[in-house]
Amino acid sequence: MKIEGIRGCFEKTLGLFYFARMCSKIRLHAQGLLPSDYQDMLGQGFDGRTCRYLRVSYEDVRSQVLAGLADAEVLDWCFTAGRRLTDEEVLIYNSFMSKRGWHDDETDGFIPEMIRQYGLRDDGSVLTDFDLIEMDEGRWYPDMWRDAWK
Repeated sequence: MKIEGIRGCFEKTLGLFYFARMCSKIRLHAQGLLPSDYQDMLGQGFDGRTCRYLRVSYEDVRSQVLAGLADAEVLDWCFTAGRRLTDEEVLIYNSFMSKRGWHDDETDGFIPEMIRQYGLRDDGSVLTDFDLIEMDEGRWYPDMWRDAWK
């Protein structure tokens, strides 16, 4: 589903994947522009994992975003209020997030089911949750992940 204004999973904020996407979902929801299909997972799923990794609450991140801070400013706030990440911790986070669904507990059930639900091609090109999201929202292209890691 194409959603105007939603950021992609691979977009980086201060080197961190996904954070810009979470912030964009918060803004779109506040404006009444986030589709209802997305609203149940606000603060959960990857949003929740991101906040827990940074050791901040989703509600506090939401407050910072809605106060008008830019994504990088919100992440800087997280580094102060929660914890600052080392380069290795950013690598660990990005690696986990970008590979979720590939050779793990979601591989045989969740990924194939979501491919069916989204009506995507089942040609072996969708391997991860990020792939699912990017393809469903019309941003995906082969080797997208390679470009993101540059």
